[in-house]
Amino acid sequence: HKPTYESMQKSLEAMKNHCLNNGVTDISMPRIGCGLDGLDWNKVSAILDQVFEDTDIKITVYSL
Repeated sequence: HKPTYESMQKSLEAMKNHCLNNGVTDISMPRIGCGLDGLDWNKVSAILDQVFEDTDIKITVYSL
């Protein structure tokens, strides 16, 4: 199934919890959900910012 903005937020919340519980301080990723899955990067980026705003986790996003 293709992701929705709701499922993307839930996945990112789970990723944040994993990072906080396991000492992960840096994440590198592509523009998740925005290629073949068709989500809008501006909306995904806003969700990403919201989910990780109260953490010190550094997120690097790569574009190909």
